[in-house]
Amino acid sequence: MDIAFKITFVGIVVAQIMSMIRLVIGPSVGDRILALDTMVVNAIGLIVLLGIAQGTRIYFEVTLIIAMLGFVSTVAYARFVLRGDIIE
Repeated sequence: MDIAFKITFVGIVVAQIMSMIRLVIGPSVGDRILALDTMVVNAIGLIVLLGIAQGTRIYFEVTLIIAMLGFVSTVAYARFVLRGDIIE
C-alpha cells in the first residue's frame, strides 16, 4: 500500500506542475481559468491522499471547504471575464 501512495502522490504532483505550466503559458484567459480549476482539483486530491495516508478525518473536512471555495472562485472569475462584473 505504501508504494501505491507514493505512485499516486507523484502522479498528482506531476499533474499539478503541468497545470501550473498551462497557467503560465496559457494562450487565452479561458485556458488560465481551466488551469486554476484543475489546480484546485489536484490540491483536493493531494489533501485527500494525505488524509488517507495518515488515517485522520480532519483533512476530508478541509477538502470540502477548498472544493466550495474553488467552485465559487472559478465561477466568479469566469463571470468577471465574460461580463466585466461579478455582482449585478
